[in-house]
Parts: sequence; C-alpha cells; structure tokens
Amino acid sequence: MPRLFGTDGVRGLANRDISAELALGLGAAAARVLTATAGAEGRRPRAVIGRDTRISGDFLSAALAAGLTSAGVDVVEVGVLPTPGVAHLTATTDVDLGVVISASHNPMPDNGIKFFAHGGFKLEDAIEDAIEASLGAAWDRPVADGVGRIEEDARAADRTYIDHLVAATGRPLEALRIAIDCANGAASDIAPLALREAGADVVVINASPDGRNINDDCGSTHPEQLQAVTVASGAAMGVAFDGDADRCIAVDHEGTIVDGDQIMGVLATAFKEQGRLAEDTLVVTVMSNLGLLLAMRDAGIRTVQTAVGDRYVLEAMRAGGFSLGGEQSGHIIASDHATTGDGLLTALLLAARVVETGRSLAELGAIVTRLPQTLVNVPDVDKARAGTDEGLRDAVAAAEQRLGDTGRVLLRPSGTEALVRVMVEAATQEEADAVAAELADVVRTRLALG
Repeated sequence: MPRLFGTDGVRGLANRDISAELALGLGAAAARVLTATAGAEGRRPRAVIGRDTRISGDFLSAALAAGLTSAGVDVVEVGVLPTPGVAHLTATTDVDLGVVISASHNPMPDNGIKFFAHGGFKLEDAIEDAIEASLGAAWDRPVADGVGRIEEDARAADRTYIDHLVAATGRPLEALRIAIDCANGAASDIAPLALREAGADVVVINASPDGRNINDDCGSTHPEQLQAVTVASGAAMGVAFDGDADRCIAVDHEGTIVDGDQIMGVLATAFKEQGRLAEDTLVVTVMSNLGLLLAMRDAGIRTVQTAVGDRYVLEAMRAGGFSLGGEQSGHIIASDHATTGDGLLTALLLAARVVETGRSLAELGAIVTRLPQTLVNVPDVDKARAGTDEGLRDAVAAAEQRLGDTGRVLLRPSGTEALVRVMVEAATQEEADAVAAELADVVRTRLALG
C-alpha cells in the first residue's frame, strides 16, 4: 500500500482523493500525535488552520477543524493565508500545530493537507507515519468540556504576518516599481499590502480569486502575463507566486525569467557580503543547474546538495546550521526569518538587494550563467535497477568523462511511475541533447521490463 504522505503533505483530487472523511480523520490523528506535550503539561492544545483560495478549501477546513476539536484541540481558523504565514504563526504564537489546506501550484481541482509541528517546521517522515498509523485506530474521545472550540481570527493573522515580512526586509524599497502575479491564490491580499508597506510601487495582476481560477494560466508556473506586464508598466522587476505563495520566481525589467537558482545566487552573495551566510554555504537540490554551483564556487561559497523537495533542503540546513537554501522552482528558505519556503519574503529580500546595490535585477541575476539542460523521461523500465545496473553505470561514467567540468549527468527514478528521468547539462544545447538521447537509449535497453 503506498504511503499516504508525499514530499509535501497529502495531495490529490479534492472530494475524491482528499475527502472530508480523510480530513476529519487526519485532524483527529494529528491531534493525538502532535499534542502529547500539551496533555502532559495539563493544558488544552491549540492549532491554527489556514488555506489557499480553492473552493474545496471551505469543506476541508471545516472537516479538519472538526477532527481537531473532536480530539480536544482548540482551533484558530485564519482563513486564506500563505503557507509560510501559517508556518510563522505556528512558530511564534502559542499553538501546538499548524495546518495548511493547499495543493500549492497544482490546478484548482486538486487540494492537499500539510502539517507544521510546534516551532513551525514541516513534519519528519516518522511523525507523518505515526499520524497515518493512527488513522482509524480506536481512541478515547473527550466528552463534555473536553472537546475543543473554534474561533476565527483572520485579520490579526494577516497583520502579524505582514509585520513580520516588512521587518525582515531591512530597508524601505524606495518606490521601486514591482509587478506582482498573485496566481489568484493565497497571496492575493497579503502580497500587495506587504510590498506597499515596504515602500514599493506595486502593479498587481491575478489577485481576484473566485475559488476556481487559482493557478489558471498565471503565477509562478505560467509567468507569461507577468513578463508582459513588467515590461509594459516600466517596472524594475516582477515576481510571481504559486497558489499558496511558498515559492517565487522573478523577471527582470526586460521580462526575462530569473529562476530560483539565480535568485539563490543573488541572495547567497548578498548574505555572504553582509556576514549572514552561515558557514558560507548554500543548500540546493540535485536539480539546481550546474551554472549555479560553478558561480557559487567562484564566489567562495560552498554548496550542499540534497534530494528534490524543500523539506530535504530544510533538513540539511538545520543539520548543518546553514542559513540559506532552496530549489530551482523558487522555494527559497532564509532560516533567519522563516521555517519554510516563503515566496513573499523572497520577493522582498530580492527587491531590497536591487535597491541596496542600485543594480538592475538583470545585472544581479547574471552571476549565474545557466548551462543548457535536457531532461528525458524513459517510461516502462525497471527503475529499481537504475542505481545498480553495471552497464548503465559505465555509460554514465563515460558521459561524465566526456562532459568534464562543464556538464553533468543525473539519473532519477520516478517516485510514482515506472520511469527513469535522465537529466544532462552541457556547454551547448546540442551536446546536452545528444548525451541525454544516448543515455536514454541505454536506460531503455538495460532496464527493459521482463
């Protein structure tokens, strides 16, 4: 039976995979696993629930609140709030856990449930497994005044998060014109307010959520509108968030994409210059472009690589005491200010760097020269043998020798499908395409099923 929790909570088609019954059960199970400390201390545990703008968030929030309160947890419902806003409240207020109802950048029909433990951090695998094991198990339900209560406090939550974001910026943005694409998601109200309070002149698009239009040809995965508006409005830069605003990608004044790798390069060099880059180290995933790794080496910054997923980036950051990490997709974690990826914080820090240096985002982002990259998915193969087949290992070694210091090879078995992903970076697109095609053929031949 597959594991219920994925790399970022539980996610699937709302009202089928992610049902009210599942949300109810997860709320009660999470309460039993995550509030043991409160019970031992003789106090009533508390939880905060936030969500993005999907229409299904209403019934899932109600079901989660019912599950939590049935287990004796008092619940504060903060309504629509970015995922990092819920994480911030979980870290800084007197709550034992936080819950976010969101499927992030996924299309509107999907939804998801992710938890934060006390302190604002995503759950470790073992804790998620304990919650899953508790689903459907017999338990002693509280009665009478032992059940929890529900209160709503959206306005105070918004204010707390905005104040945190503005304080983290460190300097006013001095009327810097910024175009922002809110993806009709959780950032739609918060992002314009935070950037304006930080001093920016803000041009806003896709900030009219109706429950159905979240991520609909907009936001960080569809930046075309932002590129056009940034140029047309004469903005110095643009930023796009995803549905729950835990990621951010940017565009420069010419409308050119500045992705997560480039943003990390800009922020890492800024933090190093300011003495804020712990151990002069940046944490990235194996999917970050080799151009970022080479740029960081030239800047005297060490890189640590992890598996794909911002939770693994954060685990490495906490283990090593590092202060900055993230993913090419725009999940950036600045641990001096946040416990998870925060798109709004990233946008503010990036804009502050533009103001501080007096340089354009295009000039700052040029620190990272992206190497051409080719990704080929090879389906219907025995992915379990991807790391053990001797012939495939020899082919990869030969390709790496051919590419030298100006390229690399990455083979990744899919976590959910019978396929292997072949990623190649090289000095030219032609070479990347050729090496990827050759390795894909080897994968098909060596790992053929049956």
